[in-house]
Amino acid sequence: MRLPLEKLGHVLYRIWFYILVSLPIFIFSPILLLTTISERTYPQFFWLARNLWANTIIYGMFCFPRISYEQKLKKGQSYMLVANHTSMLDIMMMLKTSKNPFVFVGKKELVNIPVFGFFYRRVCILVDRDDSRSRTAVYRRAQKRLNQGLSICIFPEGGVPEEHIILDEFKDGAFKMAIAHNIPVVPITFYDNKNRFPFAFFSGGPGITRVKVHSFFKTKELLGNQKSELREEVRNVILKELG
Repeated sequence: MRLPLEKLGHVLYRIWFYILVSLPIFIFSPILLLTTISERTYPQFFWLARNLWANTIIYGMFCFPRISYEQKLKKGQSYMLVANHTSMLDIMMMLKTSKNPFVFVGKKELVNIPVFGFFYRRVCILVDRDDSRSRTAVYRRAQKRLNQGLSICIFPEGGVPEEHIILDEFKDGAFKMAIAHNIPVVPITFYDNKNRFPFAFFSGGPGITRVKVHSFFKTKELLGNQKSELREEVRNVILKELG
């Protein structure tokens, strides 16, 4: 059975995406391997991931970023970056948005993605959300990375919400961590990633890809039991933009 022309276009668009994800990794794999041997070289790995890998994918997919900042990230400052999660493109757009090196906290299942998963395992903080010991270990690893001057990025919905949900409920982890380490929380809204490259197979396409970095939430004066209040305040900022 022949695919309709529109569906064929979506299939080719997805194939092209995975080619763009894999090709820079293959080309620069010796350099990428060298920059992942030690945590001390992570800033160099981040530069490569941001400027070569993410840009190749974003512009190769004909997605044209429009990033606005209510408040600028300061060089050398650590942050907790949080955003809505609707697309694999979120990873690349987060790299595009922040010049400050950061480490993703993400689910361990992504290590199974060919090529990408190999480096994902080496440079990200992996979490098994069904394992309490794994969740506890995340805090220790995050502390180590923050002590190195890096930021942390978490998608606080804990996964990709169902199609009809604009913004799922947020988990506590990012906000508990931000308060514990006295780092500002940076809410980020991805408006168009779901339209550009959603998880639904026969959908998506090129176009403008808008991002907004909102004013930061300070945590210096907050106590651990205020994490829920902080969580909802941050969620409401993003939900208002998407509503």
